[in-house]
Parts: sequence; structure tokens; C-alpha cells
Amino acid sequence: MDATEFRSAGKQLVDWIADYLENIRERPVFPSVKPGYIKQYIPETAPESGESWSAIFADIDRVIMPGITHFQSPHFYAYFPVLTSFPSICADMLSSALGVIGITWISSPVATELEMQMMDWLAKMLTLPNHFTFSNGGKGGGVILGSASEAILMSLLGARSKILADHGHNKELITKLVAYASDQSHSSVERAALLGAVQIKLLPTFAHQNHSLRGDVLREQIKKDKANGLIPFFVVATLGTTGILAFDNITEVGKVCEEENVWLHIDAAFAGSAFICPEFRHHLNGIEYVSSINVNPHKWLLINLDCSALWLKNRDYIVDAFNVNPVYLRHEYEGQMPDFRQVALAKYFQSLLLKDDRFELSAPVEMSLVTFRLKGTNALNEKFHKLINDGKAIHLTPTRVGGQFIIRFIVCSQNTEDRDIEFAWNEIQKHAFIALTL
Repeated sequence: MDATEFRSAGKQLVDWIADYLENIRERPVFPSVKPGYIKQYIPETAPESGESWSAIFADIDRVIMPGITHFQSPHFYAYFPVLTSFPSICADMLSSALGVIGITWISSPVATELEMQMMDWLAKMLTLPNHFTFSNGGKGGGVILGSASEAILMSLLGARSKILADHGHNKELITKLVAYASDQSHSSVERAALLGAVQIKLLPTFAHQNHSLRGDVLREQIKKDKANGLIPFFVVATLGTTGILAFDNITEVGKVCEEENVWLHIDAAFAGSAFICPEFRHHLNGIEYVSSINVNPHKWLLINLDCSALWLKNRDYIVDAFNVNPVYLRHEYEGQMPDFRQVALAKYFQSLLLKDDRFELSAPVEMSLVTFRLKGTNALNEKFHKLINDGKAIHLTPTRVGGQFIIRFIVCSQNTEDRDIEFAWNEIQKHAFIALTL
């Protein structure tokens, strides 16, 4: 493909993308294919010679679309938002064309400096303390990663580096290090502990406290572990758990971490972008105790995957944990550069739900997630959920809390309107009737 062909193909693809996103509401949100469907379209080995652009373009509708779950659809209420937008798509095109790597400042100065500026912008939008910004002139700052899983792992390794330095770099102590998180935290927290070769304890939360991790629970567990010769070093508190959007009590947990010299990391991947809105900033109370925090702009801020933002109070610990500096990366400047309509729509769905006495809410409604179930057994709700997704008109995902099977309804698309919520509610009512009468 030469430049002339690229211009033609690019225009054709941009038109296809615009048409797709403008008309996505009309597509079934969930595919009907079976595992292995693509084998009938794709040969087992790569072709000896390339195909024409026209043939490849035709494969978008012939091969790709049948197997797509339409995450951008107004009828998509599963998992969590992963939003895109036309400006973000344009930015991806430019980034792909420039094709730079940002491994050091000298490798492409604008990549480092623009990232630093954008991270400061976002920190200020979230009203994070100044010590998390580069412009403050201290040791804090932010970095763009691919996922919250990376952010949690990096923070854990930084905390491990810090505690080992505090103990004279005695690596034999790693077997005694222990981390903590709530029993509602994301599975990536456990994986980070596994990769970091440290113990982790998931602390209990309770329904009457909205499944929020509280300071007294953490303090008691730390006391027990220290008595048994363990070294507490890292706590992950979550602001907006994936399952039910629970918020840990940062002020209480943070005070315990300060008393015990424990690194406190905040996983705000899901809900963090909402803290731009003043009405949700109270969830950040206690941020002064925090050593690191991650937020995923690719969930609510209309930015393409992958964009996970991590801020550090002292980035030196992360640098120390990953400090490998080969000659080819060194340079003379080293050291110098280190819409929330979904909420209202969720409330609208909640109002419809509360009018039907067949249903019950499973947790208080915060932001854009509503967790609910039919009054009855887990088996009934599992059947109900399967009926909804088998219908393919809308798509929902479940979770389990306290042994209960719960259905999650999260408003994901920026294009969702009242009529889409009403459409979803009609589907839910229809399948509830079937589930209760079968």
C-alpha cells in the first residue's frame, strides 16, 4: 500500500467507523457465534502473498462483525464502560503514524513531556494533592499505563522496594511481607501479590457498612500479623469495586497505614474519573494518607483503551524497583525529566426497579452501577440472567457477594438515552416474567 492507496483506504475506513458508531444502536449487542467460528473464514497458515485492501475491507463485515460484542452500544450494560470517541480515534491514528517509543526523554522528548503535562492536568481536575504532580517540583508525578493491574503491581513492587530499604535491603524478609485488601477488591490485587512473591490477606467487609473496608478491621489484622512475626507493608483500598461499586473508608484505613508505616494504594480504576465532579469528591476524603492512586480514563473519559493513570507521592521507590539502565538508554538530560450522564440514567433505572416488588437492590446505587436481583433463590437469578443474555437485546454480567448471585446493570455508553433504559427495563421485565413462571 502506497500513500495514494492509504489515502483512499483511510477515507473508506473512517466512513465505515462513523457509520458503525452512528448506527450501533440497531445491532444486536451480543454475537450469536459459537467458539471456533472464525476457523471457517481464516486459513490455518498465513497466505504466501497479501490480499487487496478491498478484500480485507470486506472481511470487516464478513469475518469480524459476526464475532463482536458491541461495547459501545447503548444496550451494553455489562462489565464496565470502555468508551471511545471520534477525537480519541483520531489521536490513535496520529499516534500510530508517528510510531515513537517513550522509553526515555531523549527517545522522543514530546512523548515524555506531553505525558507529564496531561497527568498534571488530570490530577488537578481530580483535585489530587499537589505532591502528586510534576509541577509541584517534588518527587511526585504520574505515568500512563495500560491497565489498573499494571498500576497495582508497580505500586506493590515500589512498596516492597521501600520496606526492604527500610530493613537494610535484607531480601530474606520477602517471605515475611504481607499485603492487605478487602474481600471485594479486584482479582488483580491477588495476582500482584503472587507476582511480587508476598503474602496477601483479603479482609472481611459487611453489608451493613456497604461492604466498605474499615480501619478497625485492618488494625486488628495488622496487630495479629505483627505478633506472628510478619511485616505489614502494603494496603490496597478500592474506591468503586468492580462487583458492587463499594467504597473503602480511606480516612480510617489511611490513619492505620500512617501509624504502621504501611504504603496505601488506592485502586480507583472504575469510579475515579467521576471524582472530577464535585458531588463525588467526598470519596477522596483521606487522600492525604495515600502513597499512590490509579484511575482509568478509558472507562469514563471517552479515551480509547488502554489508558490507566497512576500517580505516586514519591516516584523514586518505583524507579528503584525497576532500575535497569543500559548504556543505549543513557543521555545527558537524565534526572531532569522524570460526562457523567450515566449517573442520572442509572438513577432512572433504579427508579423503575423500585416500582416493581419482584426485584430487590443488592447495594446502594453509586454513580452508574445498579446491582439487583429477583427476590428468590440464586438458581432463579442465574436462570433469569441467562434468559436476558440469551435474548441478545441487552447484555449484563453478574457477581457474587455474600453467597448471593447478583446482576450488575451499569450504564456504559455515552450514547445511552432514557429510551434505551426503558428498552432495557422492558427486556428485564419480560425475562423476569418468564423466569418466574417456568
